[in-house]
Amino acid sequence: MDARTLHDIAAIIDPLDRASAASGAMGTLQGQSVELSRIRRAAIIEAQESGLRQDDIAKRLGVSPGRVSQMKKAGGDANHRAPTGPLHPRPRVLVERALPTPPSVRGSKSLYLTEADRQGLTPARKMLFVGAEPANEHVAAALRVDAEGDVIARRKMFWANDVPVRIATSYFRTDVAEGTRLAGEGFVLPTLQDAIEDLGHHFSHATETLTARPPTPYEADLLDIPGEWVVQVLRVSVSTDDVPIHALETICAATRHTFPIGQAVGGDQF
Repeated sequence: MDARTLHDIAAIIDPLDRASAASGAMGTLQGQSVELSRIRRAAIIEAQESGLRQDDIAKRLGVSPGRVSQMKKAGGDANHRAPTGPLHPRPRVLVERALPTPPSVRGSKSLYLTEADRQGLTPARKMLFVGAEPANEHVAAALRVDAEGDVIARRKMFWANDVPVRIATSYFRTDVAEGTRLAGEGFVLPTLQDAIEDLGHHFSHATETLTARPPTPYEADLLDIPGEWVVQVLRVSVSTDDVPIHALETICAATRHTFPIGQAVGGDQF
């Protein structure tokens, strides 16, 4: 499904036909399920505001009334829409993404801005979304929450020399972030690390996992990478209380990145 098809589903006039079309598309396209969830949630709310009862909506959609309630909770911000990607091809650039992340970079104002500045690039960033959304399988496993249960997401887009290079999403358990600065709009100042520590969490260790895969339609659209792959870097930070506090998922345009990998401190083997 491309961005145009997604727009067509959102434009269906009858709210329950719109919800039904969104449900059908979600079954075959996992990559855009979050966005379709929001469309469906808005459609269900619109139907209720027009006077339809939850039982009527459930019957029309072929689900239980309880499932309708779950659909409303799963959609996040009903007004949020995925931004469209750039219209014209962009030149290739190479951005470094060091593994593991150096502590001085990890604790800086922005991991990406610090990396880009060291490489002589002109960086830009934009917050795409902040709010609750259903956790995908690998994020749920990383944060030790139920699959499809809500997590707090902070999704950002990054450019280097006006070229889209990566999408990064910080995920937090709701029992950690809900009602705190971590769930607030805009960038967290002075740093996300400070906000986490202000809540009483102290860092113990982190793991970073790199996976190469085809992009979802949403990722390919934003990064302008038709026919290319992405590299997904998932960094999971755990507190001294053995609670996974922060899962940072970075989706990198594979042909626009290099990944320097450092030797562990104290290692003496070539």
